Amino acid sequence: MAVRGPRYSMEEFARRGEEIYVRDIEPQLHADDKGKFVAVDIETGMWEMDADDFTAGDRLLQRNPAAQGWLVRVGYQTAHSIGGGLVPR
Repeated sequence: MAVRGPRYSMEEFARRGEEIYVRDIEPQLHADDKGKFVAVDIETGMWEMDADDFTAGDRLLQRNPAAQGWLVRVGYQTAHSIGGGLVPR
């Protein structure tokens, strides 16, 4: 079994993930999607959305096992927060 790992720097992951999210995904979202998680493959642009981060990521990997996944929380600057609140976009 091949070991899957990142093929890009963290900066490139962030750049690609944010670009795809803003350009292709965000325009399709609705107000009731706020707070849901979007898992994006930064190479293909494939994405999955779910209220649960693990479920969104797992569905993306089921569709594309080689996905280079980037996780976004709709309406917020970060997907998760440690010790503080989430900052709105």
